[in-house]
Amino acid sequence: MQINISARHGHLSPGTQEKITEKVEKLKRFNERMTAIQVTVDLEHRDSPNVEIRVTAERSEECVATADGDNAIAALDVALHRVEAQLRKHREKQIGHRLPGHKHLEDLEG
Repeated sequence: MQINISARHGHLSPGTQEKITEKVEKLKRFNERMTAIQVTVDLEHRDSPNVEIRVTAERSEECVATADGDNAIAALDVALHRVEAQLRKHREKQIGHRLPGHKHLEDLEG
């Protein structure tokens, strides 16, 4: 899985980049087929940076979430929460659409 962190209108310190990487890596538990995570931090407004997270996975739609916060890490936490909700919802849809096995069909008929 590839993790890209970029900043617009400014630079992120190496410590902030490490924190972002640590937090974003936890998204793996929702989908083992993730191919890339793109995190973009917009520092145009220093008092309220904007964070955008894009998650791409095989055989799945792209999940995108944005959030503003007092600092980059606070905005990241809100955006992560939103992406996690999207990934949970997508996983529930996949699991919920499975057909019952032959054993269960026989039990329902008899």
